[in-house]
Amino acid sequence: MNIKDEFDTIAAIATPIGTGGVGIIRISGDKAFEITEKIFTNPKFEQRKFNHGWIIDNGQRIDEVIILPFFAPNSYTGEHVIEIQCHGGINVIKNILNLVLKNGARMAEKGEFTKRAFLNKRMDLSQAEAVADIIHSKTSEFAKVSVKNLSGTLKDGINNIRNEIFEVLSKITAGIDFPEEVREPEYNYLISSFEKIISMIDRILSGANTSNIFRQGVSVAIVGKPNVGKSSLFNALLSLDRAIVTDIAGTTRDIIKETLDLGIPVTLIDTAGIREDGENKVEKIGIEYSKQAIEDADLVLFVYDASKGINEDDKEVLSLLKDKKHLIIANKADIIESASHPNIIYRSNEENCICLSALTGMGINDLKNELTKRVCDINPENLEFVTNTRQQECLRKARNSIEQALLGAQIRQLQDLISIDVKTAILALDELTGELITDDILNNIFDNFCIGK
Repeated sequence: MNIKDEFDTIAAIATPIGTGGVGIIRISGDKAFEITEKIFTNPKFEQRKFNHGWIIDNGQRIDEVIILPFFAPNSYTGEHVIEIQCHGGINVIKNILNLVLKNGARMAEKGEFTKRAFLNKRMDLSQAEAVADIIHSKTSEFAKVSVKNLSGTLKDGINNIRNEIFEVLSKITAGIDFPEEVREPEYNYLISSFEKIISMIDRILSGANTSNIFRQGVSVAIVGKPNVGKSSLFNALLSLDRAIVTDIAGTTRDIIKETLDLGIPVTLIDTAGIREDGENKVEKIGIEYSKQAIEDADLVLFVYDASKGINEDDKEVLSLLKDKKHLIIANKADIIESASHPNIIYRSNEENCICLSALTGMGINDLKNELTKRVCDINPENLEFVTNTRQQECLRKARNSIEQALLGAQIRQLQDLISIDVKTAILALDELTGELITDDILNNIFDNFCIGK
């Protein structure tokens, strides 16, 4: 983005494109009110009051709207902001946006509204990233935990650490710069301070793995020989007909993926049936993809036909799972007359086996509950701090620097040398919050936003 463009008045559609009850066009910048006055029939804007009227183009009415004015700096971006609430038809929204652009605004870039909020100190970078997390969250639970960062939980935690580091640095600097007036801090004080700071950083990093699971989810591959009901189970878990199901063996030739919300995003993977004598080249390629899916998955669901029992072909597939976390699924249980049927005797010898019917839905909830326990048993209430990989890397940089400072204090190193590591730790935290950051990193973050946010 050109530097001069950052002061332009920008506009974009802030609601999803499509048919809906309400559509919103957002305008931000010095000319937001001026542009709106040209196209609105009731442009008497006041603080904390909305305006009702018509959007007009050369005297012709376009739509009846409600306008919400926000005066700088008390707006989302910190600039003058206008939100036009119109009817949700796609053509109506586009007509109003084009009218706004024609009268002096330019089209906003991805994430530019939130970027301006960050640049205008309305939020720090961790809060801006939380906005993207909320928008792109694949599960309701991740949306809830992302709100913690939007409300400033991580920001406050980082500021507390920074204040502790800055206090130590101030005492070291004062002792170095004014040796006749201020004594250098005792090394025991430095050691205890650095240990406390490391403990504070570790407290935030303790939720890193859980944060990554909430953000990235887990993968669950459904495998088995052909025609045991893998695709039927895939559809049953998703409650939709996503995969083609027939009684012809080898219907699935490629990997099919969908996300299942079990509190964290679970990527379900439907695979081609595994058999050594694949009929053609395409099926053989699909089988290789299936084997790779087994390697990559966090959990594997091995499916067999409970009405026929485990045979040698099933055992061949099972042999691929010996080093993988897996569940055994006895499918087509609706065909079996009773639970004592000899064909499912295998089930009684396996603690991790679930008997179900993908056709009737029997046992599907049991499987979902087991999946939740196996790969999703995470309580969001216990996750104090939510971090992403960029933030975790910044925290680890800060921790490494403080560890070096601690080592220096333990061996009674010159304090001006110790101060170098302490300053480096502060810079790492400033990179996390956005006090010190490059344009490349900033653009990379906001490029992941949608236009209009």
